[in-house]
Amino acid sequence: MKKYNLEPTLYPIFRILVGLGFLLHGGMKLFGWFSDKGPVQLMSLFGLAGVIELVAGLFILLGFFSCIAAFFGAIDMIGAWVVSHTGIMNGALKINPLTNGGELAMLYLAAFLVIIAKGSGKLSLERAIFGKEFFH
Repeated sequence: MKKYNLEPTLYPIFRILVGLGFLLHGGMKLFGWFSDKGPVQLMSLFGLAGVIELVAGLFILLGFFSCIAAFFGAIDMIGAWVVSHTGIMNGALKINPLTNGGELAMLYLAAFLVIIAKGSGKLSLERAIFGKEFFH
């Protein structure tokens, strides 16, 4: 039975989709893209989260210093889960991501841990420009 190694094909697709999703999430916060809520205030925690999501998403999408971008994305998702989803800021404590709406933050965190471990990969702007990956 012939074995196929799909990782070289699937990992760039994974990284690009995670980056695109995070970029759009940041764009929704900062510019109101695809939202009826409109943009958040830039000088707020949500504004800071939007900047991190937009910039980290773009860097991950392009494969440019993906490890660093994923690190900031992971910190952002931990913060989002604690501040927005656990209810700790208003005295409640709901830690189950299925009941507190934090499952997307949990999945992004897992994706960022994979990207931190794997780096930008062969199909990346970082390798195209520098011929190698930094911070990996």
